[in-house]
Amino acid sequence: MELVMVYITTSSYSEAKSIGEAIVSERLAACVNILEGMHAIYWWEEKIQKEQEVIIIAKTRKELLSNLIEKVRSMHSYTCPCILSLPITGGYSPFLEWISLETLKGRH
Repeated sequence: MELVMVYITTSSYSEAKSIGEAIVSERLAACVNILEGMHAIYWWEEKIQKEQEVIIIAKTRKELLSNLIEKVRSMHSYTCPCILSLPITGGYSPFLEWISLETLKGRH
């Protein structure tokens, strides 16, 4: 079973919390971490933007990624939200098994 970490940026803590709670409660992720105080500098609409953002890091199974992306997009305030998947290639085996188990619960 392939596992991934999903990196998501949001405009505020309340948006990150709402999205995080939704994807965990729907078992699209085993858990999320929410990190405040990130400073982003990026190109958007032909100029450099500077914003504070909040990061969500979600741990899940690769096969749930498309459903997780759709859920995040449906709740996100950005036109083009940053949602990136990174493969988990190793780690503490009991934790990796926990991610798999928690995202399998409630699924057929």
